[in-house]
Amino acid sequence: MSGPGRLEAALRDRRAEGRKLLIPYVMAGMVADWVPVLQAVAAAGADAIEVGLPFSDPMLDGPVIQAAGQAALQAGTTVAGAIDRLATADLGVPVVVMTYYNLVFRTGHRRFAAALANAGVAGALVPDLSLEEVDPWAGAADDAGVETVLMVAPPTPLDRARQLARRARGFLYAVARMGVTGERADLDAEVSATVERARQVTDLPICAGIGISTPAQARAVSQVADGVVVGSALVRRVLEGAGPEGAGSFVAELRAALDG
Repeated sequence: MSGPGRLEAALRDRRAEGRKLLIPYVMAGMVADWVPVLQAVAAAGADAIEVGLPFSDPMLDGPVIQAAGQAALQAGTTVAGAIDRLATADLGVPVVVMTYYNLVFRTGHRRFAAALANAGVAGALVPDLSLEEVDPWAGAADDAGVETVLMVAPPTPLDRARQLARRARGFLYAVARMGVTGERADLDAEVSATVERARQVTDLPICAGIGISTPAQARAVSQVADGVVVGSALVRRVLEGAGPEGAGSFVAELRAALDG
């Protein structure tokens, strides 16, 4: 891949305009109208959208995202079916698929990357694939024009953060707190240190996620990061029946807080 891909370019452009980045997360297939939810979220001010592909053994997902994945699997959602739906979603913002390596490996690196690219998906996050093992997938993704997002966490030392940043595409995901995904009443002070460490080694957009649950938290974290990823708080509302309208309203609240 020569030069920034679509995801990185879009986020860099938004950042250059002085805008704080907002990346909501939605689980594919968790409700029947999940694609209208994506459309509502995009219209409410998302700069990109992270879409989870349901998997039976998710290592990073907390209870809410696990419940969404189970609902999707019970509804018969498949990887191929979800990607096909994304191809026709017409969202107007870049999509980043979040998945686990078992699904990538079973499909095949090049086949999976091609499927994402053909559906218009701009990036992929595979959190259980280590830096030492990422190249076969990331190389195939680069060739297909799919940007591999990597994560830095509070314990990540500077040298390793530098290596991760060198291999990352799209944006660098700063883990706001250790543990699985989920809503939190407060956030660790470590998020600032994690973001600042990342800034020492990359000019990529840096978006923080895991635990960011409210507009106030999103605004606070955006004071140090370029943007935020919000998942469980949105997914919970959708699982509780908020529908596209409720999802859009919540994302609009996040957008307003970031624009402050």
